Formats: sequence, C-alpha cells, structure tokens
Amino acid sequence: MARQSITLTKPNDEWLKSQVDNNEYSSKSELVNDLIRQARKQQMHIDWINTKLELAEQSGFTSADKEEILKESKSMLDG
Repeated sequence: MARQSITLTKPNDEWLKSQVDNNEYSSKSELVNDLIRQARKQQMHIDWINTKLELAEQSGFTSADKEEILKESKSMLDG
C-alpha cells in the first residue's frame, strides 16, 4: 500500500477520531480508505447518469438539455 501524509482541519480530524473511538473503524486510515471508495463509487454513478443524459439528449427524444433533465430529476427525488 502507498503511504501518504495529509493535513486535516481540526473538525475533520476530530470527526475521524470520533469514528475510530466509537469502534466504527479500527483506524483513521481504514475510514479514509472507505470514504475514498464511497466517493469513487458515487463518481461512477454520476458518470453513468451523465452518459445516459448525453445519449438521451443526442437521441432527439427530448428537447430538454442535460441541466433541465437533471433539475427535473432532482425535483422528483426531493418530492
């Protein structure tokens, strides 16, 4: 594994420590790696959605652009 040195803000460091202290994770490194995995997975979903939106926009099936489709999708999710 690659070893890194990072600087954290005090609130972020305290939050990491609290997660380890609450036995949610065995170390801050484990938690940071989990957060990165989650972010990578989320980015994959975002990329997939963007690809689908671009294909839909290019198909001519709708006259709405990507921003309009995203706005409508978000409003539907928000209820």
